[in-house]
Amino acid sequence: MARAHFARESPQHASYNRIIAAAGISKTAAYHYFDGRDDLLGVVLEDVEAQLIASLGRWTPAGDVEGFWARLAERAARVKEHLAANPDDLALSAAALERSGGAGLAAWLTTVMDNGRQLGLVRSDVDPELLLVATTAVFRIADAWPPEQVRLLLAGLWSTPAEPAR
Repeated sequence: MARAHFARESPQHASYNRIIAAAGISKTAAYHYFDGRDDLLGVVLEDVEAQLIASLGRWTPAGDVEGFWARLAERAARVKEHLAANPDDLALSAAALERSGGAGLAAWLTTVMDNGRQLGLVRSDVDPELLLVATTAVFRIADAWPPEQVRLLLAGLWSTPAEPAR
């Protein structure tokens, strides 16, 4: 119920009192479980991020380039399906990733990018942390773009240019 309220009203504007009233519990009971609105929001956003990461699933390293891209496309499709089936998660996903700094997504992407480096797909001439931050930004908006466009963007971001820029 709180998840739907935060999704509908936004994390910034949702009212703790209205959430409590909609739940049909007393303020005393609500404060027994949560220290207030921000505490409840934190729990909701943690769960949203956990659901997003769960929809990605554990990354199993690919043995070849074709398998890598196929596996990545399949994982992206899973997230898209999850968000389509769970509009509250879609509405709260940006806030959830912002709240945690995208830690769960970053951990998952680090594993993916390590596999890509082993396959020669992910460059090593750029600071790995910078590349991770840029990749995370792409993943945060990927659900709004055609999968092939996202793949092309990632391939360009991750590949070493034929001739270094001067």
